[in-house]
Amino acid sequence: MAIGKVEICGVDTSSLPVLSNERMRELFPLVHGGDQAAREEFIEGNLRLVLSVVQRFSHRGENADDLFQVGCIGLIKALDNFDVSQNVRFSTYAVPMIIGEIRRYLRDNNAIRVSRSLRDTAYKALQARDKLVVTLGRDPTVQEMAREVGIREEDVVFALEAIQDPVSLFEPVYNDGGDAIYIMDQVKDDKHGDDGWTEKIAIKDALGKLNDREKKILRLRFFEGRTQMEVAGEIGISQAQVSRLEKNALLHMRKLVSSQ
Repeated sequence: MAIGKVEICGVDTSSLPVLSNERMRELFPLVHGGDQAAREEFIEGNLRLVLSVVQRFSHRGENADDLFQVGCIGLIKALDNFDVSQNVRFSTYAVPMIIGEIRRYLRDNNAIRVSRSLRDTAYKALQARDKLVVTLGRDPTVQEMAREVGIREEDVVFALEAIQDPVSLFEPVYNDGGDAIYIMDQVKDDKHGDDGWTEKIAIKDALGKLNDREKKILRLRFFEGRTQMEVAGEIGISQAQVSRLEKNALLHMRKLVSSQ
């Protein structure tokens, strides 16, 4: 069912109640005391929060009903684990939990498979991050997450990188009503840019214009890492001759490349 529709999972979202912070504070002790009616009221009163999070994933083309149900699981987990003694609004704590639950669902159903051990490591790190955000009041460092779960820092980094969601280069990142700016517009490859491959073509063309002995000297010196003495012994000339031929070949190539 499309995300823009009013009804999702059979729920008329326009009629969803919204709980005030005061009412939520009243319900917390009842919920944690096992009052089922209070629990249902609390969950129903925060479904709009789940809906707002699901809308962030509308570009993924996933079934909105499925994401909503998964988001509700995140909401329930947030309710069960929320510490009322912390000076944090429930929504501040719940939103990352809901997002994390949806992302886990998307990762587990992604065509790009990640090993179970890597996923487990990543999930432990994410749970530690959620916990530390509340206790520290900020995003924790990799070192702090690693210490919390007892895993090496490099293992945490590797696991978290492995489960990153792939993003389309054509996903818009900004739109002010005119032409949108896409991710591909922000990506720059300094190592493999246009200048790099055109320069390689020019060098290859210049190499092709050297004589066979000059080509062999440059190949042995710069592609195989030979010394001038080793090259001299293989070709059967003196080291001084190799040095002179090498210098002349490089000078010739430099002129050819700069003229293109």
